[in-house]
Amino acid sequence: MPIETDEELDGMRRAGCVVATVLAEMIAAVEAGITTAQLDRFGARRLEALGGRSAPIETYNFPGATCISVNEGVAHGVPGDYVLQAGDMVNVDVSAVVDGWWADNGGSCVVGTANPTQAKLLEATREARDRAIAAIAPGVAYSRIGQIFELIASQYGFNLVRNLCSHGIGRSLHEAPRELYPYYRRGERRTFEVGQVIALEPFLTTGRGWVDEGDDGWTLLGSPGSISAQFEHTIVVTPLGAEILTIAA
Repeated sequence: MPIETDEELDGMRRAGCVVATVLAEMIAAVEAGITTAQLDRFGARRLEALGGRSAPIETYNFPGATCISVNEGVAHGVPGDYVLQAGDMVNVDVSAVVDGWWADNGGSCVVGTANPTQAKLLEATREARDRAIAAIAPGVAYSRIGQIFELIASQYGFNLVRNLCSHGIGRSLHEAPRELYPYYRRGERRTFEVGQVIALEPFLTTGRGWVDEGDDGWTLLGSPGSISAQFEHTIVVTPLGAEILTIAA
């Protein structure tokens, strides 16, 4: 739903602050020797302390407060007994509802020191997100975002995960537009409008540009031996461009 009042915008800003704060704290807590379940429990405690409820649990009865994906896992990873090791690529996705408003953000990191490929992948994915956000304004075509994602992935020598989309958010976790495609679609006539709230999330990978559901029924996997990265912000379209809502306190 579009944001129409200052009170609604303040609600989205509060929700965005909560998930951004928890994400930053979880990323800072990533280290060799802890399990993804331990990391998730930490995130769950922090969400509760800040007045948020886990969006994956509320919406899908997901078996974790947050999504934590490692190495070949690209998204929707289920926290569990896996012990993080030096060199692992880790993606943390935190989404929550706060006083009726929903916000979503995610980020990737490496346990310990990133190798050159990992560092390059992180840089490319963050740049794709940030350049796309800078391009958003009323009247800009949705396809411009996919065009930017494709361009950055190509420039850095990575593939774009094509079956994971950005989406609308606000009064629920997934709202219209439900499929804001991450690649350029000729003939796409939809444009951004003032008040739209979007969870913008490119996924770049060293493997194929597609994910499949794993045996657990949740985790989305890339090709064997690949690594992927994701960086996500929730933004609102204003007359002057995009305002980032997922800003940590």
